[in-house]
Amino acid sequence: MIPTVQSVLISESQIEKRVHELGQQISKDYDDSDLVLVCVLKGAIMFFADLIRTLAVPARYEFVQLASYHNDTKSSGVQMIQGLYQDLFRADVLIVEDIVDTGMTLELLLNHVGSFEPTSIKVCSLLDKPDRREVPVSIDYLGFEIPNTFVVGYGLDYAQHYRNLPYIGVLDGEGLR
Repeated sequence: MIPTVQSVLISESQIEKRVHELGQQISKDYDDSDLVLVCVLKGAIMFFADLIRTLAVPARYEFVQLASYHNDTKSSGVQMIQGLYQDLFRADVLIVEDIVDTGMTLELLLNHVGSFEPTSIKVCSLLDKPDRREVPVSIDYLGFEIPNTFVVGYGLDYAQHYRNLPYIGVLDGEGLR
């Protein structure tokens, strides 16, 4: 049975405002650089699409697909499904994530991107759940810090459902933490 959305944690208008602010800051920080944005599929796709439309600087795009939840609410280990293809040597790389919780997925991705010898690697995440952190990682551009609750919407899913919601919602049900 698929649980229902219990409440809205972050509204569509809050997301829109914050994405615009992040785009302005990234544009300022990456003016006159060889910027490559790496979208982490599938969860970050909506955030990524909205973010790149706010940028005032030229950028290349790359996509990587990782999996860690496998239709559950607890991570069962990180698996790389699709790696990077573009040459990132001497590029300024900005990883665009949907959520950072344990930090394990981001750590794996930072190591993978680092193997391409870019000039710099930074992270932009829509959400941060620091109470779940198991691996220390840094987020350079953050949308929102959230409590330790399972969230869906705006690209984030539960068993591939709810990605299409325009807001971040909390699911109803026991065991979703």
